[in-house]
Amino acid sequence: MRTFATLLLAAVLPAAAQNTAYRAPRAFDGHADLSGIYEALNTANWDLEDHAPQPGTMWQTGAIGAQPAGQSVVEGGVIPYKPEALEKKKANFANRRTNDPEAKCYLPGIPRANYLPYPFQIVQTPRGIMFVYEYASANRLVNMGKPEEAGSDTWMGTNNGHWDGDTLVVDVTGLNGLAWFDRAGDFASKQLHVVERFTRTDPYHLNYEATIEDPSVFTRPWKISMPLYRRVEKNAQVLEFKCVEFVEELLYGQYKKQPAAAPSPK
Repeated sequence: MRTFATLLLAAVLPAAAQNTAYRAPRAFDGHADLSGIYEALNTANWDLEDHAPQPGTMWQTGAIGAQPAGQSVVEGGVIPYKPEALEKKKANFANRRTNDPEAKCYLPGIPRANYLPYPFQIVQTPRGIMFVYEYASANRLVNMGKPEEAGSDTWMGTNNGHWDGDTLVVDVTGLNGLAWFDRAGDFASKQLHVVERFTRTDPYHLNYEATIEDPSVFTRPWKISMPLYRRVEKNAQVLEFKCVEFVEELLYGQYKKQPAAAPSPK
């Protein structure tokens, strides 16, 4: 009888624990504390949708430059492009080696900044929440006060935030439409509107959701979601990856002065 009770208790306790909602630690303003260094551990930056392994754009590097397989992070699996926009996405993919803004070290835009294969840090204050990204030293400040209208279009947009319980909601407008969503050529226009949700689900993860709307490119709004993993190794920090110096040949190599032809022998 004791053995049966022990087994029953062992079965019930995990279920009870799962039904107990996690409550994040509090920041000094009483809201959930989201501060920390996080990183996405998926292949969304290669392609938001399902994708098989294939050679990368630098096939000369063999497996080092190859694309790994990955599962879709898009709700429903497929991005709802308009037909003409889907053709542009295909053209982007065909020319991704030179046209992907990531390859050119341009700022990553939203939502891509959050699932590039680099860590980023959230620094939380009552008046604003700072996101600091390792890639290209990108950053953005989420205004937690009275919402501000976008003054001009930028790579990282105008970010207004508020709390929905323990979830940070960030409304992003004023994006310039130049950033891609991934290396597969998925894109939007300057009409892009992104609403993000960051929720701390346990001590080591944030759940990230982004609802994407652009009536000039998509037939309806659509959503991506993924976990973000907290970096917990000793002395975890966001380092510098200022990539401008690595792209000069890609951007300006075509303008390089060619050596003069050798004089013909007499």
